[in-house]
Amino acid sequence: ATPAARSKVDDIIQQLSAINPTTNASLGIGDSTFNSFEERPPIQGCWRMVWTTALDVLSLAASPISTVSAIYQDIQPPNRAINIIDLIPRPQAALPPGFLPTLVRAKVITSTQRRNDNRIGLIFERAEIRPLQILGVEIPLDAKFIPDVGIDFPNVSMLGGSNSEDSPGYFDVLYLDEDMLVIAQNEPGGVFVSVKADNTDPFL
Repeated sequence: ATPAARSKVDDIIQQLSAINPTTNASLGIGDSTFNSFEERPPIQGCWRMVWTTALDVLSLAASPISTVSAIYQDIQPPNRAINIIDLIPRPQAALPPGFLPTLVRAKVITSTQRRNDNRIGLIFERAEIRPLQILGVEIPLDAKFIPDVGIDFPNVSMLGGSNSEDSPGYFDVLYLDEDMLVIAQNEPGGVFVSVKADNTDPFL
């Protein structure tokens, strides 16, 4: 985006933050009784990112090997959030849609905890990557011939902490309604604007 476009979006986000209709966005996070709520937790659901200023995410699109197809955040109360990044080979972006597509999905699995009304703490637990499609051939999730590749992150308790209160990771909800979520992460910084998605299936 151009500097002018970024500035305009920043202004819109500030205006939205001032009229955030959801003052308790973290309701149900870290609460094992959330299934008994008359209404589901407000932030629950699958969110598809449409805008960000986070350099760690923007750098993904700068890779000479691959580029981003889609990014999701699947928030599953009471204590799970999964960040999903779908990557495609960079040359594929220049080809007609559907021409021998290849798609690789990366996941970062975190546990979540309510910090305050609009702040959600994160503990990074595991990262995984696997192909979903190779040259137009879809790879079943239960395919045994392609093993999952993953790595477990160190447990916070091993680093001297005990829960997400001790973890440096969290995000603040700036705006939330039924269709849009705007959050700001503390480290490495950046704002994310996402819209509600039905699911994370790239083939639907």
